[in-house]
Amino acid sequence: MTALVITAANVAAGANSTRDNGTAGAAITAGQVVYKAADNTYKLADTNDASAIVRKPKGIALHAAAPGQPLAVHTSGPITIGAAVTAGVAYYLGGAPGSIVPVADLTTGDHPALIGLASSATVINVDIQAPDAAL
Repeated sequence: MTALVITAANVAAGANSTRDNGTAGAAITAGQVVYKAADNTYKLADTNDASAIVRKPKGIALHAAAPGQPLAVHTSGPITIGAAVTAGVAYYLGGAPGSIVPVADLTTGDHPALIGLASSATVINVDIQAPDAAL
């Protein structure tokens, strides 16, 4: 899968977006997709992981954090993602931990988790949908 190449310094929550504050359970970079683990920390989500919980993203990290550090997670609404995106295209959780890919990159065996739809060349309107059904 061709994941978005995200410039972490350019990731920013938009107006009227929602976020959750928690603790990182792994090394995380701004723009990476995260899930909430059983230990109540945020870790990198992955569409190909054997564990269903890892395939169910909760949001996008708004800044970098090391394990045990506070982490703000963008859960819905517009986000400047720090990468070039195409307006109108759906973006999904990718097969590399924390990655985001366009819908065209989904393949057989993936468990598609919609991250959101791009509304411009830099903004994704996050509305996570993760039915955990394999393609």
